[in-house]
Amino acid sequence: MMPRRFSCEELKTATGVFQMILGQGGFGAVFQGVLSDGIQVAVKRLDNKGQGTKEFVGEVQTIGRIHHINLVRLVGFCATKSHRLLVYEYMSKGSLDKWIFHENDNPNLDWKTRMNIIIGMAKGLCYLHEECCQRIAHLDIKPQNILLDESFKAKVSDFGLSKLIRRDESQVFTTMRGTPGYLAPEWLSAAISEKADVYSFGVVVMEIVCGRKNLDPSQPEESRHLRPALLLKLLQLSAQENQLLDLVDMVNEEKSHYGEDAMRVMRIAIWCLQNDHTKRPPMSQVVKALEGAMVLDAGHIDFGTFHTLEPQSGPETQSGSEIQTGTNDSLFLSGPR
Repeated sequence: MMPRRFSCEELKTATGVFQMILGQGGFGAVFQGVLSDGIQVAVKRLDNKGQGTKEFVGEVQTIGRIHHINLVRLVGFCATKSHRLLVYEYMSKGSLDKWIFHENDNPNLDWKTRMNIIIGMAKGLCYLHEECCQRIAHLDIKPQNILLDESFKAKVSDFGLSKLIRRDESQVFTTMRGTPGYLAPEWLSAAISEKADVYSFGVVVMEIVCGRKNLDPSQPEESRHLRPALLLKLLQLSAQENQLLDLVDMVNEEKSHYGEDAMRVMRIAIWCLQNDHTKRPPMSQVVKALEGAMVLDAGHIDFGTFHTLEPQSGPETQSGSEIQTGTNDSLFLSGPR
């Protein structure tokens, strides 16, 4: 089950000398390939820049020793001279963002499929946070890092920014990392825990249910700075006015069947978006709530403002940090798409 070490020539052959690109991230590109035994793979080729080696080693060490049905499996890697490549299982439906934001010709996902994706994400994070020897905070949960297989099963990918947290630690201090629109408020203090992932999960759930982005990087920077995190603002107002159903991305016929369930899921997302990280649930409770084994009550939820951290205007890089703003929508490393 441990990752296999490949030569650069093996991966050149598998990818046809890196011909079919699946996606382009902040620190490299991902290519489709076929191994000599016929297995399809996705090969991430890290660019030879700055902290790439650190991210490469971190991702191999982290994902190479964890296995779960809702985590993308690392098949192997290559580390030869300046070449650093990661070989993942191939996910034929690509990343979640291609299916929920109505930006391409993909058909709309029905509610049952969206619900299964949300539960799959939750189970993957639950494993990372609660079932590993050390807690693993992913720290870059976003639709681009949720991959879908042929049957739309969701798997969490890209552990390049992850952080190991000992069981006896409540929080760790680290430099800010992640993606604008998904960053929890506690990043301002640099003291974080796996609850930062819970917050990001809440944002992604809202994007899945509502079919719109929390922060649209295509908007002019001045507009984004004036009205950041528009979706969370709409969520706050709709929750206070008991009009959550207005935000749901469904046709009327589907709303009549699944509207109540969608609003229940949005309330679970609000629970995950609590500004005070101690009031956010562990992912095991989120899984129970999503599967109907636990019922939320009014004490679980504060409908106050949902803060989210956004990049400051202009490029900025912190020394020794994984944050890099002002370049694209990913602050550092965007994984296999």
